[in-house]
Amino acid sequence: MAALDINSVDWREVVKKNTRKSYIVITFFLIIFFALGFLIDLIWRYVQYSSLITYSGHMVDLSDIAYLIVSLKLTPWATIISTVIAFVWLMATFSYYDKIMLAGTQYKEIYPNDPDPLCQRIYNVTEEMKIAANMSYMPRVYLIEANYMNAFASGFSEKSSMVAVTRALANRLTRDELQAVMAHELTHIRNQDIKLNLFSIVLSNMLMFMVEFLFYSTLFGGNRNRRDNNNSGNIMTVIFMLLMLLRFVLPIITSLMTLFLSRTREYMADAGAVELMRDNKPMANALIKISQNHSEPQSAQSYAHNANERMRRASYLYDPASAKFSTGNVDDMFSTHPSLQKRLESIGASIRR
Repeated sequence: MAALDINSVDWREVVKKNTRKSYIVITFFLIIFFALGFLIDLIWRYVQYSSLITYSGHMVDLSDIAYLIVSLKLTPWATIISTVIAFVWLMATFSYYDKIMLAGTQYKEIYPNDPDPLCQRIYNVTEEMKIAANMSYMPRVYLIEANYMNAFASGFSEKSSMVAVTRALANRLTRDELQAVMAHELTHIRNQDIKLNLFSIVLSNMLMFMVEFLFYSTLFGGNRNRRDNNNSGNIMTVIFMLLMLLRFVLPIITSLMTLFLSRTREYMADAGAVELMRDNKPMANALIKISQNHSEPQSAQSYAHNANERMRRASYLYDPASAKFSTGNVDDMFSTHPSLQKRLESIGASIRR
């Protein structure tokens, strides 16, 4: 294994910096969501009332409609309905997420006093880290039969949480390295990262649905306005052109935001492993071993041939697909995880040249 240079690290600063970044991303998601809901309400009401005359004798324009919606004199039904759909979608995703995460794998749940020494070791390490993390509930523990090294956490809450490791990871890591991995995954649970990641994914999909709905509604619903009212028709044409641009730009923006959020939470989970272990070397060694394992042809082939692995990319401790973008040229913009080098640097470690 590669030799490491180990330095001290202020894990509190790592957590503080990435927490701030996470809040910014979530705020942007909410701003975009409610702005898009407002836009749907605005266009819908404009199409509905654009031919009416105001008390001052002028035709109703966009500013009049916007004022009525903001002042709640017109109920923003589109925003309300979109919020309800997003909430239901999110709850349904939370309910089935564990099954989704384990789909396509051969696995077994590990219980206390498991007769298999390896399973007992995994359970004991998880319990030790659960106590160190001061968690009230013991997560369910799973062993996945796979010859590549990885781990993930899931769960709507601490009470419903679960952690899973592959057999290859449990076999090839030392006890303190396995502790660091479990500390990383339990930090995800403590920080509610599963909620945040699912929130960003569901909201991204919801935004795409809203844009498509708005685009086609404007495409077909605005025809009457363009025929009946020349000024209204001009406005609808401008809106339609803007929506065409939004259809292409918004998916890129939301994807980059989701990936950025995922990377910030990985930095925080790595820092959490250092916090619970009181040592940064075990987490650094575990990351290097997992990275090297996925460079082995047999492991890479086994991982690549399981189509379900794509669903687990953002939740895994290590994402092999992200390593393809780890050139540093675009700051890992298209990766679910930071590069190995950046993750090591964030916990005060580096590979000795």
